[in-house]
Amino acid sequence: PGPGGMRLQHVPLDMSFAEAFGVRNPDAYERLLMDVVRGNQTLFMRRDEVEAAWKWIDPILDAWRNLREAPKSYTAGTWGPSAAIALIERDGRTWMDDA
Repeated sequence: PGPGGMRLQHVPLDMSFAEAFGVRNPDAYERLLMDVVRGNQTLFMRRDEVEAAWKWIDPILDAWRNLREAPKSYTAGTWGPSAAIALIERDGRTWMDDA
């Protein structure tokens, strides 16, 4: 790794595209609208792709509408609802905690 060995240290990272290259980076919608004006359709789905996506997702939405109970809620930043944990624990499995 080098003469001093491998040493890790925290350093501030401040990368600004505008400062580094002297140009303003357009926001996502600005870029999308400019692509439309220029005739660039690479970031847009074709009609057949949209129809295929809805053909795939419609049964899922229908199943959710027909549920007899509401989806389980849980606090943001947690591992999820206790029902999800119980689902895998019934087979002797657990979630891997990387923390």
